Amino acid sequence: MASVEFTDETVILARREVLAAAVSDRSRWVAWWPDLEVAVVLDQGRTGMRWSVAGPLVGTSEVVLVEQQDAVLVRYALWADPTEPGSRTTPRRIPDSPRGRRELGSLQRRYLLAWKRTVWALKDEFEAGS
Repeated sequence: MASVEFTDETVILARREVLAAAVSDRSRWVAWWPDLEVAVVLDQGRTGMRWSVAGPLVGTSEVVLVEQQDAVLVRYALWADPTEPGSRTTPRRIPDSPRGRRELGSLQRRYLLAWKRTVWALKDEFEAGS
C-alpha cells in the first residue's frame, strides 16, 4: 500500500475528446507535476491515462475521464511513496510515529492541493463561455 494515496473527482462541462487531448498533451505535464518525472504506462485514449511517477515521490498517477451527458467526470488518483534522499526511484519507509504521520499528511495535502489547482484551471479553461 502506498503511503501517499488519494483520489479526487471533479466535473467539467466539456466534451471528453477535448479533455482527453489536454490529458495527453505532454507539454501540460510539466506544469501539472513540476517536481515529478512522469512516463506513460497506459494510454487509454478518450478514457484517460496512467503514468509512473518518480522524483520526491515514486509510484503511479492516473486520470480517468467518464462521460456524463454534457460533462465529464475527471477522476484523478495518486499512489506513491516518498523517495530516499538523493534517489528519484527508491521508496523510503516512513516510520509509524507522530512525526512520520505529520510528514505523510503534509505530502498528501501538498499533492492534493496541487492537483486541485490543476483541475480547477482545466475547469476554468474549458468552461469559459459556457
